[in-house]
Amino acid sequence: MKNHVWRPLWVALGIVALILLLRQFMAPADFGIHGRNFTYGFHRLSNIDEWRTMPVKYQGKAGCLECHEEQAVAATASRHRDIQCENCHGPALAHPDNPALLPIDRGRDLCLRCHALLPYPTSLRGALKGIEPATHYPEALCSECHNPHKPDQEAP
Repeated sequence: MKNHVWRPLWVALGIVALILLLRQFMAPADFGIHGRNFTYGFHRLSNIDEWRTMPVKYQGKAGCLECHEEQAVAATASRHRDIQCENCHGPALAHPDNPALLPIDRGRDLCLRCHALLPYPTSLRGALKGIEPATHYPEALCSECHNPHKPDQEAP
């Protein structure tokens, strides 16, 4: 073969060898295959302990039921039953200890994430009721007229 073919081939092989050599020095010692519960089985074993020490941001409905049973039961009986409380109220990170960390967002944008009308037949929203934000009381907050925990009833 000609020199113009061998030279790029040797450069490419040299780059691959350099990457493999650098990986030996730069990759953590506990990186490798440690079971099949991670993508492609590769992860850093000590990373599991790091994740265990991170605070959980989302508590789920079970955490809300402890103190807010009335609202949670009402939401569970409504058409919003499949929606987690924290989808609207935000992550409950340390909420019982510090309630100020969980401000309630009453803005229209929160409701419009799901209820803005999508006129596409393939929008995957099915029978979800949608509104036209520009014409459906644009200056009002949704919670002034609608109770999110009981969407079939008007707000008190």
